[in-house]
Amino acid sequence: MVDLNRRGLMLAASGALAASALGTPALAAPAERKIGYAIVGLGGYGLGIIAPQFKNCQHSRLLALVSGDPAKAKRVAGEYGILERNIYNYQSYDSIKDNPDIDVVYVCLPVAMHAEYTIRAAKAGKHVLCEKPMAVSSRECEAMIAACKSAGKKLMIGYRCHFEPNNLEAIRRARAGEIGKLRYFRSEHGFVAGNPSAWRLKKAMSGGGSLMDIGIYALNAARYMTGEEPVAVYATERTDRSDPRFREVEDMIEFELEFPSGVLGSCMSMYSANRNQILLMGDKGRIELEPATSYRGIKLWVGNGRGGDGAAEITPPPGPGATMWAGQLDHMAQCVLQNREPIVAGEEGLKDIRIIEAVYQSARERRRIALRA
Repeated sequence: MVDLNRRGLMLAASGALAASALGTPALAAPAERKIGYAIVGLGGYGLGIIAPQFKNCQHSRLLALVSGDPAKAKRVAGEYGILERNIYNYQSYDSIKDNPDIDVVYVCLPVAMHAEYTIRAAKAGKHVLCEKPMAVSSRECEAMIAACKSAGKKLMIGYRCHFEPNNLEAIRRARAGEIGKLRYFRSEHGFVAGNPSAWRLKKAMSGGGSLMDIGIYALNAARYMTGEEPVAVYATERTDRSDPRFREVEDMIEFELEFPSGVLGSCMSMYSANRNQILLMGDKGRIELEPATSYRGIKLWVGNGRGGDGAAEITPPPGPGATMWAGQLDHMAQCVLQNREPIVAGEEGLKDIRIIEAVYQSARERRRIALRA
């Protein structure tokens, strides 16, 4: 997924050989600088997952922090060797424009804050990697894309599974026709939500419930596994509104996606059960991942689909990074260094949010919703 500049490597190698043949010392190629990141939001994901990943990166370094908690920011800065002048709060955030060492801002905030901090980063002249879901509405997504384009900056969405080896191998095998003609896709994603006061259970902050938070994995997988865009959706919601966790957001939502080739996608998200699975059924076999998109322990099986025959567990080739997060961070870094567009640009996030809006509409109106091209 992350390309090497083969022409540059070949030219450097040929230059070194020529210099050696002439008896003159070869000039060492200048080391490629690492792209400087600022993490915005030191919550469970930004601090617990993303910050530790920079040690696994080849092209990226953690350079700055943005947090509303000065004591936490100072402690984290000390742990990661970040200079005190590279600590910002949400009021001083716009002054990152004066720091040329910051190339990319990684927005790890509640969903309702994604649009504001992405747009402010673009206006400050910084590229943006924003967590998913991209925003609470397609209108906000469009504004984020427009702001980055206007500033001439890149916008990437944090779809880490596009850099995960098992998911990549499943895509490769499906595209190679190993299970024949794809007929059916299924994905179920869920976990048991806890504290009713958590921001993800507040609609104003999250934009929705399980669908926005965990169901987006099923939705995005339906698109990247089939290689198609759905043309229609039909959804059903089941939520116990007497449960204090679900006074504002949905618990369980099931949705079917119709694809142009005739493939049927069946997806479910929930906040009341633990589930993490992807299944592709073809007329000659099946591909299954379980867990499919977890932080660890992802496993892949391929079977021939004949009754009684078990599926074989597959060990995929390495992905583009030491971890899926490192692959994601370095992909963005190389896109900046080489002026390439990310494989999961802002438009990818916008597509998912448009479909999510249609899923909610279908569940409310209890009817099939045709999706615009």
